[in-house]
Amino acid sequence: MTKDEVIANIAGDLNSAEQSLDATIARTTTLIQSMIGARTALNLSPISGAASQARAMEAIAALSTAREALVACHEELAKDHRRHGYGVYAVGHMNKPAEAALTQTDEPVRHGRLRAV
Repeated sequence: MTKDEVIANIAGDLNSAEQSLDATIARTTTLIQSMIGARTALNLSPISGAASQARAMEAIAALSTAREALVACHEELAKDHRRHGYGVYAVGHMNKPAEAALTQTDEPVRHGRLRAV
């Protein structure tokens, strides 16, 4: 395989993992909505099913933690990619948020200058 093919495979797998995790989070929230709706439709006490709903919410929290780790993995792969001099490579959806939206500090994003990665 060529370098470009290897990079494309990793980028594709990363994009697929991100989408799968997002879909799982969405499905799990739908499960909780269904549980609440069923309880309401059956006129059951709010206590009924509370433990199972709490477990589903714990699952969402764990999935959220997994998503944060996957986003961190994405950022590290991007740093490795630049560090090895491969330039910019994009695969998947291109409607990503602007870099300014991703910064975690109150510092303004500077454009046109080198920065540490």
